[in-house]
Amino acid sequence: MYHHRKKRKTIKWSVIDMKIIGISLLMMGCLMGFSLGIDIVQGFDVSQALYNAVSPFRVMEVAELFVLFFLLFLFFAESLYLFMKKKNQGK
Repeated sequence: MYHHRKKRKTIKWSVIDMKIIGISLLMMGCLMGFSLGIDIVQGFDVSQALYNAVSPFRVMEVAELFVLFFLLFLFFAESLYLFMKKKNQGK
């Protein structure tokens, strides 16, 4: 039996990673801006509104911080690996 193989289009992971980072940062910025705006409308000054925006990161426990930094490490390690792999293929 003859199986026809289709050529797969190569995915550029660096472009996808950059889109994910960009969208995540944009969403975080919009949500923090929205939170700051609500706090200011409620009568808080800007410094107290900023403190309220970053306070969830101040109350994280050691296990939560470990998971956060581990996931960030995995993301950056994968990006570095793909970058090095792409750079070595160009040689």
